[in-house]
Amino acid sequence: MVDESVIAALAGMSVTTSLPFLLYGAWIMIDAETVSWNVLMRHLRYIVVGLVLTTVPIAGWMVPRVLDQVSGMAILHAFFGVQAYALLAFALTGIVRIFQAKRNADAYEDPSVDIDELHEDMSHWRKRLRAGVAGFMLLWLCAWVTGLYRLVTLHFGSLF
Repeated sequence: MVDESVIAALAGMSVTTSLPFLLYGAWIMIDAETVSWNVLMRHLRYIVVGLVLTTVPIAGWMVPRVLDQVSGMAILHAFFGVQAYALLAFALTGIVRIFQAKRNADAYEDPSVDIDELHEDMSHWRKRLRAGVAGFMLLWLCAWVTGLYRLVTLHFGSLF
């Protein structure tokens, strides 16, 4: 059987590996003058990889063990993580509306269409998306730092 510390380290590495994907995906949107469908799809490709690298270890390894390791730091780590995903859900309410507007405008064929021109509420949906993504990243970073602290103290503290 594989030692739990090895699995913990692999989970930590997976979550850590997701950070560049999440940051670069966010940067794509920040850097774009015009958010076309191509820009949006490129952004989502990076974000999905980052979310998979984060969510799989959370759902498959961390959540089932959280009740066995209840401590103040575990609760803080879980709080940051749950709040991050809540803000991600909030951001998704914006992206769903953006997708719907694109479909309703029948603008899938023209990838250069500026999505701000598709619907009068687009700026509101994009603000919702930005707030959710910014909150997700901030809280994700807090969860990541507390998670790394827990990883080191629980599994590798005897090395130091």
